[in-house]
Amino acid sequence: MSDDARTSGTNDVIAQLDQRSATSFYWSLTILATVGGFLFGYDTAVIGSILDFIPYSFGNFALGYLVASTSLGAAVGALLSGYFTDRFGRKSMLVVDAGIYAVGALLAALTWHGYVLLAARTLIGLAIGADSAIATAYIAEYAPADRRGALSFLQQWMITVGILVSYLIALVIFLLLPEYVHGFDWRFILGLGALPALLALALRTRMPESPRWLMRHGHYEKARKALRMLGVNATVDQIRQSAETLDKREQKQSRNRRWTPGVRRALMVVVVFFIFQQITGINIPLYFGPHLLTPLLSDGSSALHAAIAGVKVTSVMAAVNVIASYFGFRLIDRIGRRGISMGGYVGMALCMLLAAAGLTLTTGLTQIVIVMIGLNLFIAAFAVGVGGTGWVLQGEVFPTEIRGRAAALGATADWLANYALIQAFPVWKDAIGLAWVMVCFAGLAVLAIFFIALFLPETKNASVEEIIDTFEKQAAR
Repeated sequence: MSDDARTSGTNDVIAQLDQRSATSFYWSLTILATVGGFLFGYDTAVIGSILDFIPYSFGNFALGYLVASTSLGAAVGALLSGYFTDRFGRKSMLVVDAGIYAVGALLAALTWHGYVLLAARTLIGLAIGADSAIATAYIAEYAPADRRGALSFLQQWMITVGILVSYLIALVIFLLLPEYVHGFDWRFILGLGALPALLALALRTRMPESPRWLMRHGHYEKARKALRMLGVNATVDQIRQSAETLDKREQKQSRNRRWTPGVRRALMVVVVFFIFQQITGINIPLYFGPHLLTPLLSDGSSALHAAIAGVKVTSVMAAVNVIASYFGFRLIDRIGRRGISMGGYVGMALCMLLAAAGLTLTTGLTQIVIVMIGLNLFIAAFAVGVGGTGWVLQGEVFPTEIRGRAAALGATADWLANYALIQAFPVWKDAIGLAWVMVCFAGLAVLAIFFIALFLPETKNASVEEIIDTFEKQAAR
C-alpha cells in the first residue's frame, strides 16, 4: 500500500496505519517503549539474589514488604497512570516514568537506612506499574494489525531479559567481589537499574506521540508529524476526517460511549486473564528459585556459596524464559491469542504435575533432575503461550478514548495478583507442602483453559476498532 493517504474515504489514515509493514523504526520504537518491561523484570527479581546480604534489621512485616514493595507500588502506579496517560498522552507519561525509576534506583543504591530502602523500592514500583499499563496501550495504537501481537509481545520478552540479567549480574558481582557482599555488592546491583532508566529518559523524548491519541484529542498537526515518523503521509484535513469518523463510530455504540457493555466485558476478560497468569505459579520458580532450590543443591558450604549455587540454577530457568518467549513472539500472530494461551496452560498443568511427582516420588539426583525438567518446561510453556498474551490483549481490546484507564485497571489486577501470590506462597507451602501447591497450580491452569474457551474471542489480524466491535457483539448476546 502507498504511504500517501487516499481520499476515497475518511478512515484511510487509520487503515494505512493498520496495514503498514513493521519497519526497523517500529521495532526500535517498541524496544524503547518496553524498557519499563526490562526494569520490571530486573527489579522484581533482583531482590531474591541480594536479600540475605542487606545489613539492615527488618521485622517480619518489613522484610515481606521489602520483597513485595515493588509489586504493591506497581499496583498503585498502574492505577494512577490511567487518568494521566489518557489526559496527557502516552509518550509524556513514559518519559516521566523513566525519570521516576532512575531516581528510585539511585536512592536504593545510596540508601542510608532500611526504611529509605523500602521507600526507594516503592518508588521504583510506582514507575514499573505505570510503565506496564502505558507501554502496550501505546504500542497497540501505532502497530500494524498483522504484527501488533509480536510488537506487544516484546513487553514480555523484555521482562524475561530483565529477570535473566538481574541474576547474571548478581552472579558476576558475587564471584568477582565476594568480600564486599554485605556492602558494595548489593548497592551496586540495585544501582545498575538506573542505567537503562536514564537511557530511556533521554531517548523517549524523541519518540512520536500515539497518533490515535493525538487524533482523539484534536491535535491534527502533531498527528500528521507522528504519522510521518511512522511512514504514513496524510494531510491535516484527511486526519481530521478520520478522527471525526472514529468519534462517530464510538458514539453509535452507546450513549455512554466510554464504558459500554462491550468495554466492560473486555475489561473483565483482561483482568481475569491477568489473575490466572499470576496465580498459576510462574513467579514461584523465578522469585523464590534460589530459596527453594538451594536445599536440594546444598553441600554444607557457606551462605555465599549456597546463594551462588541457587542463583546459578535460577539463571538457567531465567534463560529458558527468555528463549521460550522468543517463540511466543514468533507464533502469537500466526496461532492467535486463544490457541496459544490455551496450549500454554495445558503445558503448564502437565509440567507442574511432573515437578510435583518428582518431589514426592524420587530422591537424590533423580529428584533434582525431574524437578528441574518440570520447572523449566513449565516456564517454557508459560513464556510461549501465556506470558505475553495478557499484555497483547491489554493493549488492543479497549477504545482509544479510555485505553489508558482500562489498561491501567488490567495492569493493577496483574500486580495485585502478583503480590497476593508472593505473600501467600510461604504460608501455603508450610500448610500443605510444595508438591501439593504445585498440584493446585496445575488445577488453576485447567480452570484458565475453560475461561479462555468460554470468554476470549480471537483478535489476531483485526484492527483495534474491529476488536472493540467484537466485544460489543458478544455483550449484546
